[in-house]
Amino acid sequence: MSTHDHPYALLVIDVQQGLFEHKIPIYNAQSLLANIDALISCARQHGALVVFVQHSNDTFLAKDTPAWQLHSSLQPLPDDLHIYKRHGSSFEETELGAELTSRGIHKVVVCGLVTHGCVKAGCLDAVKLGYQTTLISDAHSSYSKDAAKLIEECNTKLEQAGALLRTTAQFTQAK
Repeated sequence: MSTHDHPYALLVIDVQQGLFEHKIPIYNAQSLLANIDALISCARQHGALVVFVQHSNDTFLAKDTPAWQLHSSLQPLPDDLHIYKRHGSSFEETELGAELTSRGIHKVVVCGLVTHGCVKAGCLDAVKLGYQTTLISDAHSSYSKDAAKLIEECNTKLEQAGALLRTTAQFTQAK
């Protein structure tokens, strides 16, 4: 049975303007954004819930500043869900869990920024909370000089923790 047989939520974590403005650029930023765009299109075609998660802090991602805004390549629609968080996990002290429960959603698909921070925390919590969790292995990244290694290590650790690993192509082409 594929993920597309039942409703799922696509969690687009922290793809915010400020994270693209670090001294060290987001690793593979263009292909990351293209993959996330493909995942959003696929989710909309399958009637899945698209969730844009935005992190805020008191420094460079202060709420409602230009850096806090979603990356300009993302095009939210009115039916998309917006979750605002102050912790690493998209589930911690947010309404995400309640929103998914109220919609009968038990599957989440995870992509976004940054690999070893909020993506990892959100994935681990989703697994712990009992969601069937799919991490899109080529649709999360970081602005670390060791990004390629971090992505590979994180993919392995999260798969061992219970997340399914799929590439953007594997996921979007599933029937």
